[in-house]
Amino acid sequence: MEKIVVGFNNEKGLIRPELHGQFIEFLGSCIYNGLWVGETSRIPNYDGLRTDVVDALKELAPPVIRWPGGCYADTYHWRYGIGKREERPVTYNENFRTYEIDSNQFGTHEFMKFCRMVGAKPWLNINMLSGSIMEMRDWMEYCNRRESTSLAKEREANGSKEPFSVEYWGIGNEVWGGGGMMTAEAYAMEYRKYASAFPSFATIENAFAAHPLMKRIACGPDGNKPKERRAWTKDFFKEMAKYRHPAVDAYDLHFYNWNIKDSGMNELKFDEDGWCEVIRESLELEEVIQEQYALIQEGLAGYPAVEGFLIEPEVRCELVVGEWGNWHGAAFSNRPALYQQCTMRDAITTALTLDIFHRNSHLVGMACVAQTVNVLNSLFLTCGDKCVRTPNYDVFLMYKVHQGGKALTLERAHKSEPGDLFAFASKKTEVISLNLVNTDMKSVKEAELDFGTDVVFLKAEVLAGDSPDAYNSFEQPDRIRKKEAKKPERNGAIYKLTVPAASISLYQFRIG
Repeated sequence: MEKIVVGFNNEKGLIRPELHGQFIEFLGSCIYNGLWVGETSRIPNYDGLRTDVVDALKELAPPVIRWPGGCYADTYHWRYGIGKREERPVTYNENFRTYEIDSNQFGTHEFMKFCRMVGAKPWLNINMLSGSIMEMRDWMEYCNRRESTSLAKEREANGSKEPFSVEYWGIGNEVWGGGGMMTAEAYAMEYRKYASAFPSFATIENAFAAHPLMKRIACGPDGNKPKERRAWTKDFFKEMAKYRHPAVDAYDLHFYNWNIKDSGMNELKFDEDGWCEVIRESLELEEVIQEQYALIQEGLAGYPAVEGFLIEPEVRCELVVGEWGNWHGAAFSNRPALYQQCTMRDAITTALTLDIFHRNSHLVGMACVAQTVNVLNSLFLTCGDKCVRTPNYDVFLMYKVHQGGKALTLERAHKSEPGDLFAFASKKTEVISLNLVNTDMKSVKEAELDFGTDVVFLKAEVLAGDSPDAYNSFEQPDRIRKKEAKKPERNGAIYKLTVPAASISLYQFRIG
């Protein structure tokens, strides 16, 4: 029996909804067949967008969606995806062995419609590798200009009189790798030019507004390389501190939970060692976030004082995680490219990762799971007119209750390790939401929750399969779904409960 003391007096920070962001990219069948089927498809759709995926995402209400990449952004020219669909160029997609014709039927307007339908803010990543500063600036004008410029009129002619008001703009993607094989210093030099070219969209009325509409998101390091990631962040901010500098509103860290020792690392077949190893590796992200946040603050502290009489705004930079999720070795050879099933093991690590973001909500402000449909740590799998919600979908659905809450302190006898019980709690108004993740694939866990004051049980949900390697298939689409959990036993301010093996549970209580 493990005792968990829930503290109310040490709230860590606001859990921003943006920590539950999504990522879609032209890889494999993520976009085409996964999300976009076209208006004439026999598959039910809303103006070409799959009805099943859109309706399920509406319920999830993702706060932000990142597009068009990822690596795809490095060769994507936004003009390919606007105008009459029958006149759009046909290109070839080689990204991560996709090796398929790209019809460019899904472009800027289709993406914006998708975001509006599910209630998400768009995050656009510009093409720094094969594009240009002017191409970036034109895309921004096309999306955001309200005045009747030629680009704004072109947007209106293509179906949208109102601007899209895109706030988040990624400047380059993984520039340390396929995005250019750059050094941090070389990227900083390029970043200066691109970031300085951002239009302000100011008017006479708001020319001196303190907060511009658009946020510049710089490319952070490869989070999976400890030495390189530290050196990259130090070198980038050291270079940025020289002379005058444009804003760096956010810094995009990427971190994958690699299970790729060889290409045969099958996501469906694993023993207890394989179960624990994937869980253990997912926990590294917490250390990476804390490390990178500290390095960012150290870098900003190295900026020189501004000379002259003009008052400069306070220098700030938010840490974001633009890509995260499990990546199993078999995904490299699976078809469509990077297609991956999601078992209860993936659901467990998805829950643990969201717990890490929530627990460190004072350090990280936005995150996007990779990817939403048919790729890696997905929430949906599609095949023709069939659509399956993976267990990951239920995790995001259960964890919605934490959005907008404050992270609470939990006192425990020891730090959890793979095979133990993990816990997180948040408070919103007078409601406490507490989740327990049992990472033991065989044994149930018992716990006592000590609130130290009177709390009333509201409800409980549990997500568990009939085995640790269970997953939702097209034949059994609801094999794993969240269900009502048993009401815990109460003794004063203490609640006793039992958590099934390989499961995620969510309990809610009201104070007083």
